[in-house]
Amino acid sequence: MNALGITGAIICGAAVVGAAATFGGAVKLFNSVIPRQDQLRVDISEMADEATWEEYRKMITPAKEWLMEQPLEHINIKARDGITLSGHYLACDTPGKKLVICLHGYTSNGLSNFCAISKFYLDHGFDLLITDHRAHGQSEGGYAGFGILDRFDCLKWIEYVIKRFGADIEILLYGVSMGATTALMTLGFEYLPKNVKGAVADCAFTSPYDVFSHIIKRDYKLPKFPIMNFSDMLCKRKAGYKFRDYSTLTALSKTDRPVLLIHGADDNFVPVWMTEQNYEICASPKEKLIVENAGHGASYYENKELYEKAVTNFTTKWFIA
Repeated sequence: MNALGITGAIICGAAVVGAAATFGGAVKLFNSVIPRQDQLRVDISEMADEATWEEYRKMITPAKEWLMEQPLEHINIKARDGITLSGHYLACDTPGKKLVICLHGYTSNGLSNFCAISKFYLDHGFDLLITDHRAHGQSEGGYAGFGILDRFDCLKWIEYVIKRFGADIEILLYGVSMGATTALMTLGFEYLPKNVKGAVADCAFTSPYDVFSHIIKRDYKLPKFPIMNFSDMLCKRKAGYKFRDYSTLTALSKTDRPVLLIHGADDNFVPVWMTEQNYEICASPKEKLIVENAGHGASYYENKELYEKAVTNFTTKWFIA
């Protein structure tokens, strides 16, 4: 073999090795993120350092103990693909016609994510429906939906609420992280019932493609192409969706429902620019709150007073009941 042939063989071999490594990375990304995870997988340091978390726990621990002592009603419904979705209902002390559907973050569950803020909503006249996403908590499912699938599940919860509580029920969608993305994506349905009066979205990512691309660049210094392309194809084949099948940007560009967007200024897991993009493209009445010194999903714990004031002002403006 001449020198040109040897060089060509080396280049070809390197390309094969590179392709194999890329595909291996894509498989690792899919296997570590999309299949069901029954324990918290988000690094707690994404939210706060240990000293700050000790302060947050002073709020979270007694709040969860209080919530678990309440008369929670366990509810199951069927998703459009037949799996069982699980949630918990709790009525506020003052009878009314307002209900908040709570949508939690990745690898968490509803009762854990919303223990701290539950009493706030109850005290403001909202009944609670705290849901578990597919492949999370007590809900069935083998693969996480990252908003792409979960928006259809959220629509099923909305239909359940209207059927059970009547055509005059007013619904708020409230989500954190993946749940916030789900809430915003749900607003994109053309046939979304008018009962949904608005959404509060805390640290929403614009699409799974965007947030995964951000993480592989941040943590591994790798470009999104071609790893994301391979992972995308794998997710379509196994979980039934692609990472760019839908986005909050698409939903918000056509929604008419008011939106309150919240984000921690120090969030490096879901960067603040995603909320900025959501805000800029939103076609409906919109408000934005950036909480200083807050990491991912920590805005409520970092500045409870500011957070509650923003939500109170928003719901007072858009809810009649």
